[in-house]
Amino acid sequence: MDKIKIKGLKLFAFHGVNPEEQEDGQYFVLDIEAEASLIKACQSDDIDDTVSYAQMIKCARRVFIAEKNALIERAAQRVADALLNEFSLLQRVKVTCKKPDAPIKADFDYVAVEIVRTRE
Repeated sequence: MDKIKIKGLKLFAFHGVNPEEQEDGQYFVLDIEAEASLIKACQSDDIDDTVSYAQMIKCARRVFIAEKNALIERAAQRVADALLNEFSLLQRVKVTCKKPDAPIKADFDYVAVEIVRTRE
């Protein structure tokens, strides 16, 4: 299966279990990996035979910032579901949601969850 990858999509949103996270917001970073058969696009060189990564980014952004979630697990799930629902060519989607500024008293690059969903 072929892959479309989006790395480091930085989005400002209001996810978190702490009240200040849902009031003040913070930046999150999404990595998206989507699997699809891209054979037709490779042969035709036509955008209509693939999934536009620009459109995938618009979908992910729209869904990720649309509502507040206590858990980044839920936020990532919503993005994965939306991508599978909006783009019929996609067969499998992996969304990694990184939270670099999580309010944890520790020295770390980020905390993250990774959600993998497959078309049924």
